[in-house]
Amino acid sequence: MKTNNKTAFITGGNRGLGFETARELGEQGVHVVLGARDLASGEAAAGRLQEKGISAAAIRFDVLKPEDHQAAYAYFDQHHGRLDILVNNAGFLYKPESAFNGDTPVNHTSTASPEILKQTFDINFFAPVALTQTLLPLIRKSPAGRIVNLSSILGSLTLHADPASPIYHMKTLAYDASKAALNVFTIHLAHELRDTNIKVNSAHPGWVKTELGGPNAPMEVSEGGKTSAQLATLPANGPTGGFFHLGQRLPW
Repeated sequence: MKTNNKTAFITGGNRGLGFETARELGEQGVHVVLGARDLASGEAAAGRLQEKGISAAAIRFDVLKPEDHQAAYAYFDQHHGRLDILVNNAGFLYKPESAFNGDTPVNHTSTASPEILKQTFDINFFAPVALTQTLLPLIRKSPAGRIVNLSSILGSLTLHADPASPIYHMKTLAYDASKAALNVFTIHLAHELRDTNIKVNSAHPGWVKTELGGPNAPMEVSEGGKTSAQLATLPANGPTGGFFHLGQRLPW
């Protein structure tokens, strides 16, 4: 497949939502680079994309290692001279937080430990902020830079406070708070970059049958990358500083 000269970096791109985002972008001619903690897994995933005619590569990347952030900068600077698309996809949900008592979600807010809060924020908030700041000089070199932060509808304070909303009973403090914080980063960075050609948006991929989403999710894995891919390829008149699912704006 011919490329359109755009390059994308997808963290956690070797499986789940990250892999599907890479596939969606690759099918549009974007050269996709998968960040994976295990390089062999990343290269295997890139190989599966290449078999579909997609231009793909992989680098070893752990969002929690600052040295990997610097290595990613060096890689894109050396091989491409810029970065067109950054998808902050890697994320973490502490499984006991999403426990159910029968069909009823269990709210563990009063017992959420500082350790779990810190671990969740390190992966879901501090790491993508640090990586974006590291790679931003390369994104500024793109004629149409796009930053996509993988959020979740569970980061919507408006919907969490509404007894009539579908997520009212889905209270997972560490995860929800980290995604709400990531949404704040989206708003603030988009404001700072409002006079540039860079667009920054948050994506809710939907409830998808991934390792994180579980087998009861209504959306298939193949659908999970659509929102991120849409935001990663927005036209010049597209939105910035928003929160979206499949083209629909979500409340903060």
